[in-house]
Amino acid sequence: MSASGAKLQAGLTAPLATLGVDVEDVEVHKAGRRHVVRIVVDRDGGVDLDLVAAVSQKASELLDQPPLSDELPGPFVLEVTSPGVDRPLTQPRHWRRALTRLVHVTLDDGSAVDGRITEVPNDDEVVIATESGDVTLPRSRVATAVVQVEFNRKDDDGQEA
Repeated sequence: MSASGAKLQAGLTAPLATLGVDVEDVEVHKAGRRHVVRIVVDRDGGVDLDLVAAVSQKASELLDQPPLSDELPGPFVLEVTSPGVDRPLTQPRHWRRALTRLVHVTLDDGSAVDGRITEVPNDDEVVIATESGDVTLPRSRVATAVVQVEFNRKDDDGQEA
């Protein structure tokens, strides 16, 4: 994240939280004479197009006024998106939102755990069902964790999710 991206994220986080979203990232880069501002938002239950539209409108209003407009001299293009499946699981809320998803976890000792998140009992640990049984991992031991893409994933009722 650039310095102006960090400042924009700091200025957008609280106002956009009133819409029920977490600002996961703000990226700013130059594209010709314009800046491109990409805001990544998420919430429990996911993000739909109506929410993206509401976030876009509120963010645009905020970015057009000081102090945030001072970080973006000249015209800008605003993009609002949700995180992709390749986003690393770094925050407790990321783990909660990935409940029932298949993950690949690399631990601080270099070993790996592959399985499905079955429980996030608290902010400090996660339970993963593996082929050899359930494993409870302290998040402090997780070096990296990413959700695995599943085609034809079944939900709890055996229906495609």
